[in-house]
Amino acid sequence: MSKNKIPEQVGPLDETEHIKKDSNYLRGTIAEGLEDRITGAISESDNKLLKFHGSYQQDDRDERDERRRKKLEPAYQFMIRVRLPGGVSTPEQWLTMDDLADKYGNESLRLTTRQTFQMHGILKWNLKKTMQEMNEALMTTIAACGDINRNVMCNVNPEQSEVHAEVYECSKKLSDHLLPETNAYHEIWLDDKKVIDSREENEPIYGDTYLPRKFKIGIAVPPSNDVDIFSQDLGFIAILEDEKLKGFNVAVGGGMGMTHGDTKTYPQVSRVIGFCTPEKIAEVAEKVVTIQRDFGNRSNRKNARFKYTIDARGIDWFKDELNERLEWDLDKPRSYHFESNGDRYGWVKGEGKWHLTLFIQNGRIKDFEDYPLRTGLREIAKVHKGDFRLTPNQNLIIANVTSKNKKQINELVEKYKLTEGKHYSGLRRNSMACVAFPTCGLAMAESERYLPALLDKMDVILDEAGLSEEEIVIRMSGCPNGCSRPALAEIAFIGKAPGKYNMYLGGAFNGSRLNKLYLENIGEEEILNALRPIFLQYAKERQHGEHFGDFVVRAGYVEEVLSGLDFHTTNSAKS
Repeated sequence: MSKNKIPEQVGPLDETEHIKKDSNYLRGTIAEGLEDRITGAISESDNKLLKFHGSYQQDDRDERDERRRKKLEPAYQFMIRVRLPGGVSTPEQWLTMDDLADKYGNESLRLTTRQTFQMHGILKWNLKKTMQEMNEALMTTIAACGDINRNVMCNVNPEQSEVHAEVYECSKKLSDHLLPETNAYHEIWLDDKKVIDSREENEPIYGDTYLPRKFKIGIAVPPSNDVDIFSQDLGFIAILEDEKLKGFNVAVGGGMGMTHGDTKTYPQVSRVIGFCTPEKIAEVAEKVVTIQRDFGNRSNRKNARFKYTIDARGIDWFKDELNERLEWDLDKPRSYHFESNGDRYGWVKGEGKWHLTLFIQNGRIKDFEDYPLRTGLREIAKVHKGDFRLTPNQNLIIANVTSKNKKQINELVEKYKLTEGKHYSGLRRNSMACVAFPTCGLAMAESERYLPALLDKMDVILDEAGLSEEEIVIRMSGCPNGCSRPALAEIAFIGKAPGKYNMYLGGAFNGSRLNKLYLENIGEEEILNALRPIFLQYAKERQHGEHFGDFVVRAGYVEEVLSGLDFHTTNSAKS
């Protein structure tokens, strides 16, 4: 450790730090709370610990007022998130999740922006049964949430089968290496033998208070930046030579969350600091995580993410600290090029296998009117011999289909109308939204339930401008925490209040640049009125190959933002 170590925090510890310290390695009183039949909730302190086990306590906000009038407690329910490195699932695991959605959930699944399954509507008395049945299908929820390394993302790249397989193995290696070592998860959910003396336990990477905030890792394989590598706390950019993996550029300090009205919080893009070979990836990740463990802000959770740790001290300080802990220096970064951060839809072939990418609007898997999505995917899972890949854009790849089985899969795709998305506009195909209402307790405005309707009206304008097939990245978030990675979108809406959003413009199509606030606290009519002249001008004045985000910067609607430190500065280009 550096001899001139900066104190890890200034001011009193946040309450969450005491809860973690006193939890006996994430046990708390979760087991006892699950047995309490008087309430559908668990205690506030246990709810903070429950996140480390992959679950959040929520309530149905659509029912709050009615239940309050009837003097009933809120309609408490729980969300469960699976830890699924690289988003790869077997057909058997898909069927397990589909079955659990009926047995214990709200009859739907959600594919998240971190390439995993999320299930809502689970009652407290069904939590343990749900996790046990997931475990039987070789799935776990440990560390899917909480102040710890979350699900490790990985580029899907179906055409690069050999490279993808190697990079996917790296994502699994990282995920396993950074798992917490406490036995609490197995004791509480899987009925393993309890550790009699907690002094027998040790968390060599995390310590007994884990990290100051959540930590996110992703691996990208250029030219695709589908994992939004610059949004990650720690990113690895694969460097290929002659289609062989030579190693990874290391990028640090990205993050999307902020707080409305607090200019000390901001989204940030990560910075590339060096290169390492594949066999050193776990060592680099561990040392990066320990720096955040030791220096991250444990007094103010709003400034506790890794990006603030680096920005407060400087990137040169960080590189020196990392090299000292590694006891060797990273090599110089190698050249790379990203083209987009979206998905390629339809059938593609790579190394003898077929892969079908389906558009899943906002990642919601359920049967819609005249669009039996969930049923169709269930029937495919029953006969599919390959695997499913959940993409970072909430879409789904039916992967590794043999030529022999392609006909059967395609017949089911057509029977259940699963390629309806091929007719969607370029805007809709590149859209993402977080869950927001009714289940997210942080939501200030609608997101998943509203974005499709807004896109319908935006598509009318794009049609008029002759831009219906133009690829434009658009994202909506119900609050500024940024689960849908809105700060990197060419057009983004971040909720301020019911029906009101801040609109941001100017992110890069390949995910390498932040956007900037264009209009604040506006509703649908103002959104459409503001975007119409910009779309029409873009259609007339864009340069060859110029993406929308680049155009609005060049045309002076917003300034270019290359660092989160400039995210809140006055937009002189607009004024």
